[in-house]
Amino acid sequence: MKQILIRVSENTANNLNELVELCNQENSRRDGCTSHGALSLSRLMSMLAEDAAMVITRPGSWEGANMAQVFSSHGYDV
Repeated sequence: MKQILIRVSENTANNLNELVELCNQENSRRDGCTSHGALSLSRLMSMLAEDAAMVITRPGSWEGANMAQVFSSHGYDV
């Protein structure tokens, strides 16, 4: 398994931590019936990386197609 280190602003880190909290509230509301269960910041970033990789490995899947749309919205037509 590879480890990737990224640097983000303090504001972005705070917003990601808030997103983790919101996802975990939803996970609890759904009694754990979410695709990745309770998230940590590391698990959130891994989930997003897996979905981004599906642009290549499973372009027709909802994950791959939606991530391709995100990249397209940023000007990267992949």
